[in-house]
Amino acid sequence: MNEAELKDAINQVMPFGKYRGRKLLELPEPYLVWFSKQGFPESKLGRQLALMYEVKLNGLESLLKPLLENTTEHKR
Repeated sequence: MNEAELKDAINQVMPFGKYRGRKLLELPEPYLVWFSKQGFPESKLGRQLALMYEVKLNGLESLLKPLLENTTEHKR
């Protein structure tokens, strides 16, 4: 994986579900754990979600936050 793919995954917006509109790096870890147990979709989005799961599982989120573009606040 190169830097462009990583940045793309971090900034990908969740297109459906409870967290629609959030960037993948901003998804809560329990949601990614749930996806991990259910099985990630067989698609580019699924691979990106699996990557974000690994990022959060290994505590790397803070290292990647500077790569977020146009971060917005989410009300929940």
